[in-house]
Amino acid sequence: MVQQQAAAAIAQAILDGFDDYREHFRQITNGGRRRFEQAQWQEIQQASAERINLYEEKVSEVIETLQQRFINGDLQDIERWPLIKFAYIGLIDSRFDDELAETWYNSIFCGLFNHDQISDGCMFIHTTRPALRLNERAPQVRSYHPRGDLERAMAEIFDDYKFEVPYENRERDEKHLLTQLRQNLPDWVCKDPELCIELFSSRLYRNKGAYLVGRIFTRDEQWPLVLPFLHREGQGISVDALITDESEVSIIFSFTRSYFMVRVGYPAEFIGFLRKILPGKHIAELYTSIGFYKHGKSEFYRALISHLANCDDRFIMAPGVRGMVMSVFTLPGFNTVFKIIKDRFSPSKNVDRATVVEKYRLVKSVDRVGRMADTQEFSDFRFPLSKFDPECLAELLEVAPSTVQVQGDMVLVRHCWTERRMTPLNIYLEQANEAQVRDALDDYGLAIKQLAAANIFPGDMLLKNFGVTRHGRVVFYDYDEISYLTEVNFRRIPPPRYPEDEMSSEPWYSVGPNDVFPEEFPTFLFADIKHRKLFNQLHGDLYKAAYWQGLQEQIREGKVIDVFPYRRQRSPAELME
Repeated sequence: MVQQQAAAAIAQAILDGFDDYREHFRQITNGGRRRFEQAQWQEIQQASAERINLYEEKVSEVIETLQQRFINGDLQDIERWPLIKFAYIGLIDSRFDDELAETWYNSIFCGLFNHDQISDGCMFIHTTRPALRLNERAPQVRSYHPRGDLERAMAEIFDDYKFEVPYENRERDEKHLLTQLRQNLPDWVCKDPELCIELFSSRLYRNKGAYLVGRIFTRDEQWPLVLPFLHREGQGISVDALITDESEVSIIFSFTRSYFMVRVGYPAEFIGFLRKILPGKHIAELYTSIGFYKHGKSEFYRALISHLANCDDRFIMAPGVRGMVMSVFTLPGFNTVFKIIKDRFSPSKNVDRATVVEKYRLVKSVDRVGRMADTQEFSDFRFPLSKFDPECLAELLEVAPSTVQVQGDMVLVRHCWTERRMTPLNIYLEQANEAQVRDALDDYGLAIKQLAAANIFPGDMLLKNFGVTRHGRVVFYDYDEISYLTEVNFRRIPPPRYPEDEMSSEPWYSVGPNDVFPEEFPTFLFADIKHRKLFNQLHGDLYKAAYWQGLQEQIREGKVIDVFPYRRQRSPAELME
């Protein structure tokens, strides 16, 4: 009885900490509308980083509280934790955020114990939550039934989703959306008397945009629906586009984007709603997209162990040029790469392990603007030895023996990051036709420019450090040399003093540790002369120090530069200018 009472007290303390985290998460998230309406663009970026850091901060607080309250050995006795887990299950059974509560419990357990203590008896390696609940709530949506009168339905949507700031020109936007809707859908759909427009009740906020998310459906077919809103300071709010293409909507919820702020009392409801309109997205990515990245990590891990248990896949080295800092391996049938830090770096790399870790963690908290792959950091992965290709395991043991170790019939990976697998840009270009090469190089330049607009300088911009997604977007994924753009000193190469200067093997000018000379980019980035010439036509401004200096000036002045997560035509507001 005493043990059960102690277990119940510990379980309650863990859940109390979870409630505290959830309340602070809600406070930050619910401020999304106010920040959008007041055009507080820098505050939006600060709130996003604050919410990401919140989880670890609150986990640390709870662990400290537990260690202060339970000093008689109950907490550190691993034999007690099945009882604690059982008590915790009873506490969360009636909740509608119970899946998140399980992940929170796991974080507390892992903070108290070494990873070799992990077992399903003590924590939630597998969820105990039922897939369906008898008291499951219906998603919080608003439904509109045009019955042939799309104008009326659009007016109702604008009435229901008003902002405190007035629309810039509501009549113009309504007409534009109706035109877009009729252009995007087959003629018969708009006339179908059973047509329904279903929108989630809360708006989603991210960066400088607000979004309505939902779907359009008939008895037999459906299309996703996203309406992005912009706030042009001093002019009001306008609708920027109407998106009904599933690929476009998938990009908006991409692993390369920052996390949305959206009011959801019961996250599983919203995830279920998103899965209706984005059936190709994994549940882990959807949870991550709305800020629950730790639970996304749990869902990813469960998918990984399920994949390993149910197929003959074996880990192999990832295709592409071997990295000088990181070693990368993958599972052919699982769309992820695993990245570990090598024990020794190439002499040309002037970084240490701690710096690499810092750079990769930085990516989590900055605006990735659709151009940097999100990462998940893991410690003490254990995989069956039989799941490794012998050549892959031999290479990992050679380059990172402090990180990868064989323990009996298991392989221990002490520390790694996971990222979405993409086709390395250099490999993609080797296999691409002329039109694909042009599109990829154009998007490569746009990726560099959009990262710079978000105050990120990639550092090592070689083609091998960028990948091409299934949607054809070019994304940066090698972070050991990234820095804030404002930390870099962009310079022009001064003219030679004498003719002999150009023949010298050493530069005739001083070079500081943060100096970058964009004039050197062409020969540095492109071995292929055709690619070099084409890129110069598409993005030759990147070779000029003045381009980068101009961006730095705008960022230092506090300007948050627009980067849109969808293919954008001129908005109706811009067409009126």
